[in-house]
Amino acid sequence: MKAVVISKTGGPEVLEIKDIKLEDPKSGEVLIKNQAIGLNYIDTYHRSGLYPVELPSNIGIEGAGIIEKAGPDVKNFQVGDRVAYASMPIGSYATHRIFPTKKLVKVPEEINLENVVTLMTKGFTVFYLLHKTYPVKSGETILFHAAAGGVGQIFCQWAKSLGCKVIGTVGSDEKIKIAQSNGCDHVINYSKENFAEKVQEITNGVGVPVVYDGVGKKTFDGSIDCLKTRGMMVSFGNASGPLDPCNVTKSLAPKGLYLTRPSIAHYTSTREELDEAAKKVFEMFINKKFELKIFNKYPLSEIVKAHQDLEKRKILGPAIIIP
Repeated sequence: MKAVVISKTGGPEVLEIKDIKLEDPKSGEVLIKNQAIGLNYIDTYHRSGLYPVELPSNIGIEGAGIIEKAGPDVKNFQVGDRVAYASMPIGSYATHRIFPTKKLVKVPEEINLENVVTLMTKGFTVFYLLHKTYPVKSGETILFHAAAGGVGQIFCQWAKSLGCKVIGTVGSDEKIKIAQSNGCDHVINYSKENFAEKVQEITNGVGVPVVYDGVGKKTFDGSIDCLKTRGMMVSFGNASGPLDPCNVTKSLAPKGLYLTRPSIAHYTSTREELDEAAKKVFEMFINKKFELKIFNKYPLSEIVKAHQDLEKRKILGPAIIIP
């Protein structure tokens, strides 16, 4: 059994593959043989120290595999079940791991395990953004940053299926076609254009009711300028770096704006919430409300390169790790 471990925080070079020995699962736990592992930007936050973890630490929050052993008192799961997860405790970058069943979901037979690890973190994120944090209405014009990324590709297709008009931003011209192919009505290259001015132009000076921003530092102020009165700023990531402190009087007060910082954990804290999210995400995928194309599959041995590519924005869509 092997796992990726970090003994110190830093760049991709701190990722080390080590041999591990796991004990038998305890009450409420199972031993999973991972078949596919999700590669997500939050993993870089744990690695770099932006989101502190106790060292030494495993890494990775998303995976899918087969249950090989079940601990005492485990109900509703058994050896041989195809399962997936996207939550703490971190440690999915591994060939095998122990995981609590309270955070597991069963994978429908219609979905293969490589696809499901592009659905868990990214799909669950899209679910809570569109249906929980700011439940969109058909006909609304909304703004989503990084529309060509892994989350963005699912988000734009899902939002279009709900009847929204989607304005997407991207960081390079090569990503414009990707965003357009996933349903964006308008695509803005924010490295070349003032996206806030373009949004105001597209909306005839009204602004949008909601901005979904996973980019962070580079886009926060412009996102605020895009919002209409009583609009909602949904800040859910820091791909361009951590946010500066928010000046409430300057940023929010002039238009009476709402600001929220949600995460999957806030919307999957109970078994009922977890099952609701999984059911909806799997249903949308099976019914082809959105499609996914895995951009790259990295062997676990190339985990350093995977993180390098992720941070250099070389990954144009969902990417996974094969243990």
